[in-house]
Amino acid sequence: MNSQMNAYKNQQIMTASPAQLTLLLYNGALRFLNESIMALEQGDIQKAHNANMRVQDIVREFVRTLDMSYDLSKPWAQLYEYVEYCLIQGNIKKDIESLQQAKQVLQELRDAWEGAMKQTHVERAVAK
Repeated sequence: MNSQMNAYKNQQIMTASPAQLTLLLYNGALRFLNESIMALEQGDIQKAHNANMRVQDIVREFVRTLDMSYDLSKPWAQLYEYVEYCLIQGNIKKDIESLQQAKQVLQELRDAWEGAMKQTHVERAVAK
């Protein structure tokens, strides 16, 4: 069963558009962030740290892939920097509140991204 799920995930990634990959990354970041928060609540510091580092890696990838020639990229970069700051503080201080702040911003960014994807899909459908 686990190998079938991994095969499905791999297929999903291999056939995804860049927009869909970005959404998958947001979902992964939020999943790892929830894992980090839950691990901290349970006192599993190592698991919390490992999950937090995975979120940080994803956020850094978002920053690296921003096209700064667009005006919209600058505020998104600032939001990503804030999220990374919250993640680092949460990891160092074992502070769930900082992680919750990072989660709130990531959730809003994810929802905005998903909304833009849906709007683009609708506009393409209408244009046909």
